[in-house]
Amino acid sequence: MFKLTLKALACALSLGIAGLVQAADPIVIKFSHVVAEHTPKGQGALLFKKLAEERLPGRVKVEVYSNSSLFGDGKEMEALLLGDVQIIAPSLAKFEQYTKKLQVFDLPFLFNDIAAVDRFQQSADGQALLKSMEDKNITGLGYWHNGMKQLSANKALHEPKDARGLKFRVQASAVLEAQFKAVRANPRKMSFAEVYQGLQTGVVNGAENPWSNIYSQKLYEVQKYITESNNGVLDYMLITNTTFWNGLPADVRSELEKIIVEVTAKVNQLADELNEGDKQRIIAAKTSEIIQLTPEQRGMWVDAMKPVWKEFEGQIGADLIKSAEAANQQ
Repeated sequence: MFKLTLKALACALSLGIAGLVQAADPIVIKFSHVVAEHTPKGQGALLFKKLAEERLPGRVKVEVYSNSSLFGDGKEMEALLLGDVQIIAPSLAKFEQYTKKLQVFDLPFLFNDIAAVDRFQQSADGQALLKSMEDKNITGLGYWHNGMKQLSANKALHEPKDARGLKFRVQASAVLEAQFKAVRANPRKMSFAEVYQGLQTGVVNGAENPWSNIYSQKLYEVQKYITESNNGVLDYMLITNTTFWNGLPADVRSELEKIIVEVTAKVNQLADELNEGDKQRIIAAKTSEIIQLTPEQRGMWVDAMKPVWKEFEGQIGADLIKSAEAANQQ
């Protein structure tokens, strides 16, 4: 009987120790994204990992998967909702099936520059959009800049008529499709990982990307012309699974929120620096001709694409579009 009691006690102690070890296991946060580590988003993911593991030692472990190495464009949102990853940072163009309001960021020539984008994102209306998908189990944690988009093609694009008949790669966005149809071009949905090969083989003739994407994915090697159009913004929303986020210990969640504020500021600063630096690297490579639009030419592009605003006003909301447009005034 005594031996049985000792054996039972030893078993209980063993189970208890195992339970303590299990309880002490860190919270694993998988952060998946589709771009290179060199980009603002790539650098932001690595900084988030660094700070989270430094400030929450033993409590949080962050695994970063870059360049579509875990999930690609078409699968990362599904993976987040299933709990297979905990944080992703999709382009703002990826959310139209969850809320039509975020289509505001895809409207062509809505923002004059990245400073206007920043002002709108920090406004009450911009911040409200972060919480607009919680009924779909998606919580926005912040906006990360990538930059203003430039048009690239194997044909010089000076005026809207130059785009006629060309096939442009677009993200899965109804607004972006309408944008290219407005200049009689042919939009083609394609995942980001396939863009280089698509341009190289002629499956598509052109694309729109910030300078950092054009450089990091070497798109300038397969595009003869890049027009500095600043025709729209390509930014990201850092998001998490709402159930996962709300289930974190309060002190862990609070510290992660502070880290995200810090990382966001750094990412957005880095985006500006990286885009300018990568623009100069592309110029130095001399593989693409950089086209500067005259004010008159830019006006032609605006006139051709602006009707898209009216087309999507009913889905986005006229007041939200006005709020975004007002951010152009300092």
